[in-house]
Amino acid sequence: MKIAKVYNNNVISAFNEKNEELVVMGRGLAFQKRPGDLVDEQKIEKIFTIKNNDLSERFKTLLHEVPIEYMVITEDIIKIAKSRLGRNLNESLYISLTDHIHFAVDRHKKGYDIKNALLWEIKRFYKEEFSIGTEALKMINEKIGVLLPEDEAGFIAMHIVNSGLNEEMPNVANITRVMQDILNIVKYHYKMSFDEESLNYFRFVTHLKFFAQRLYNQSYIEDDDPFLYESFKQKHKEAIECTEKINDYIVNQFNYNLTNNEKLYLAIHIQRVVNR
Repeated sequence: MKIAKVYNNNVISAFNEKNEELVVMGRGLAFQKRPGDLVDEQKIEKIFTIKNNDLSERFKTLLHEVPIEYMVITEDIIKIAKSRLGRNLNESLYISLTDHIHFAVDRHKKGYDIKNALLWEIKRFYKEEFSIGTEALKMINEKIGVLLPEDEAGFIAMHIVNSGLNEEMPNVANITRVMQDILNIVKYHYKMSFDEESLNYFRFVTHLKFFAQRLYNQSYIEDDDPFLYESFKQKHKEAIECTEKINDYIVNQFNYNLTNNEKLYLAIHIQRVVNR
């Protein structure tokens, strides 16, 4: 493997046998090296392959501003997230999360910690992502020597959620608020508290997550034969009444009337979650 470009003493780019550009890291890897020199493979610590050209350029720009430790921490966090969540994450997470952690540490050192207004919701809706965020804080403390506040575990969790949904961070915050608003409608309609450890609650929250995402993307479910909706309506009138309240909220917030199919899916989840 030959060096294509030297970014600093610890980071280079190179091309593999498939002619794919790699970002290669290792302490002293590029010390007194030039393009065309062979890579000392014994010094390689991390290799990144980013196939999206735009992301690759942004990643390289970040290399000039962020120490190698932050890149390594981010990769370790992403490995944990992929393993625990069992799903692919957008490549952009390497950039957004590295940048966020570096900025958060810098802010913390200057005494400018930011409160996470959605921390309570994140803990409830994205428990696994939040646990990864909490573990990330421990890793940052071990490798950088800075203990960030719990709010940052929430921000890291949101970056992971964002990557899984392929949404921008403001949209994820909006999606979370819609989920909370709908849960409150159900909670106050039935005058009850949820069993947040139940499988039906988990299923309902998962449905709401993707339901809210569709609302913001204006990706609606087409109406189908109304027979199923009318049949369910006859048997579970209160669940339908609650769903109509949710529909009023959606009309007010999004100027959109839910289809019978969308109401049906919501009502089915509501009926399950209120009957433990």
